[in-house]
Amino acid sequence: MLGQDLVPAATAAGHHVTGAGRETLDVTDAAAALAAVAGHDVVVNCAAWTAVDAAESHEADAFAVNATGAANLARAAAAAGARLVHVSTDYVFDGDATEPYAEDAPVRPGSAYGRTKAAGEWAVRAEAPDALVVRTAWLYGAGGRCFPRTIARVAGERDRLSVVDDQTGQPTWTADLADLIVRLVAADAPGGVYHGTSSGQVTWWGFAREVVAAAGHATPVDTTTSAEYRLPAPRPAYSVLGHDRLRAAGVEPIGDWAERWRAAAPAVLGAG
Repeated sequence: MLGQDLVPAATAAGHHVTGAGRETLDVTDAAAALAAVAGHDVVVNCAAWTAVDAAESHEADAFAVNATGAANLARAAAAAGARLVHVSTDYVFDGDATEPYAEDAPVRPGSAYGRTKAAGEWAVRAEAPDALVVRTAWLYGAGGRCFPRTIARVAGERDRLSVVDDQTGQPTWTADLADLIVRLVAADAPGGVYHGTSSGQVTWWGFAREVVAAAGHATPVDTTTSAEYRLPAPRPAYSVLGHDRLRAAGVEPIGDWAERWRAAAPAVLGAG
């Protein structure tokens, strides 16, 4: 989903872009990563095992992509003299905070997915100290399955919906994150961790209401709790990320989630 927006964003900025999907590059293959990275100046790692619940019973498989794959690309980038941008996640945090997580806040993942992504961050920074680690959260876009498209579809099929109101985060459009990554690279930002999420905050219930309205439905949206959903992996209750390091690097953070959703909705909900 992110890669499909990043390729045109980087191309529009004047870069010559090679898009490598799973059928083209297996990031768990170190030799293949070396060959793919050769000749490139910048590498953006959008590859990840993102099946959060499945990772609980397949942690080794998730680790192979999220940690070993990240290490392979970082090593390959270092060998090629290329700059690596590694996309990470809010799941590296415990979700117990009450104010936005700073970029240097302690990492305490509570799920297998979070553990493997935290390991990937460590591997990237060890192999490529100049790398840009960009954590994001609550991604949605036109290029794949995502919360808004699911909610809009279900709102057209049911009389009412129930959505959790005890998880707070920052819905982030993949097109906005792609633009931010391009701007970070252009700014020659110092290596380290950055947060690539929209500004502001909302619960899944609040976001669902905006999605239903944008889809033109009048379907009522009720509140419920995470405890009502017995999922294998715990979800962070609070996933709001701070953007101080972006500003320090002279890079403007993504705008408020609600304003960005209004801009994104036609493309995201209109996608087939």
